[in-house]
Amino acid sequence: MSGARNPSIRAVLWDFGGVFSTSPFDAFARYEKRRNLPDGLLRKVNTINPDTNAWARLERAEITAEEFDAAFDREARALGHSVPGKDVLGLLFGDIRPEMVEALRRCRAVFRTACITNNFGDVGPGVVSAEREQAWRDVAGLFEFVLESSKVGVRKPEPAIYRMACDKLGIAPEAAVYLDDLGINLKPAKALGMTTIKVGDPAAAIAELEAVTGLALR
Repeated sequence: MSGARNPSIRAVLWDFGGVFSTSPFDAFARYEKRRNLPDGLLRKVNTINPDTNAWARLERAEITAEEFDAAFDREARALGHSVPGKDVLGLLFGDIRPEMVEALRRCRAVFRTACITNNFGDVGPGVVSAEREQAWRDVAGLFEFVLESSKVGVRKPEPAIYRMACDKLGIAPEAAVYLDDLGINLKPAKALGMTTIKVGDPAAAIAELEAVTGLALR
């Protein structure tokens, strides 16, 4: 890439888990295999009543991590299997992807940058190692700000959280690029006018971001 900035882009917005870290779905699959659970069970639990289930309520801080532990298990038991919610929370903190962090560093030198993440605040002791938690915090510190569902009371894919990010940046959605690993979260961002990039293979996503921004990101 020439390094010539795309003048129509003013900000690059990012999801966190599955973008800067390895996909939690891979960890879900390993857990299901280890526990002899049906393939895709954890994701299936989360698709039932997606706006009001235990996961959604946790991400809006309507229940605590301790309450989620029991609530998720009840939902899994309704499908015939026991899965403590605490187990699921421990699967979310994947390995950091250094190539994505480098792309962020290069973007932030030219564009406004922010993170929009569905999260759940303090997960409590024993869920994730201190080292891994610190690695995530180090990346989060690179953003101008992190918009957290558990703090603002709305979550992706609710359009309000994307508007909130744009308002905080003082930009129109059309001036933003948004990266996420889930299509359901990209759809409302695109409907608002953002340029969207789905992150599966990090190298492919970075190449697409280079094409959109005009920057060399590797």
